[in-house]
Amino acid sequence: MTADSRSRKDSSRPLAVFDLDGTLADTGHRQQFLERKPRDWDAFFAAAPQDPPLARGVELALASAAECEVVYLTGRPERCRADTVDWLARQGLPDGRIWMRRDNDRRPARRTKLEILQELARARTVRMLVDDDELVCADAERAGFTVVRVTWANTPEALKDAQEREGRT
Repeated sequence: MTADSRSRKDSSRPLAVFDLDGTLADTGHRQQFLERKPRDWDAFFAAAPQDPPLARGVELALASAAECEVVYLTGRPERCRADTVDWLARQGLPDGRIWMRRDNDRRPARRTKLEILQELARARTVRMLVDDDELVCADAERAGFTVVRVTWANTPEALKDAQEREGRT
């Protein structure tokens, strides 16, 4: 996963790490593209700019910005960066670095996200990870991270399967 290097914040503040899909963005309207065989990944990601925000996630990110640097850790592929940056700005979310999956990276989200969290923790205090993926949350907790498990969104089985088995989001 790669981070956008456009902003570097005060390195003394702890990090609040937020997932996007199912945490800040409601992906329900694009699940149809994952329920068909074969899955239509291009259409799934092309529809991301139309995601409605998840109010509880947005509120938590905004509140976290008072004490933390907010950064984003997503399984979205790098090719979605411009749409993702625009979407975050339209929602009024804090400007922050974004770690995205390399376009050809198909490892499970729990593996890629834990690697990034551990890398971040070597240089900074990670106050919390906010994520909807149960496997990501469990692995992060086992590694000693404080996790806020998202309960405000419904993560469909097709997306859970994609995160774990196909390494797509």
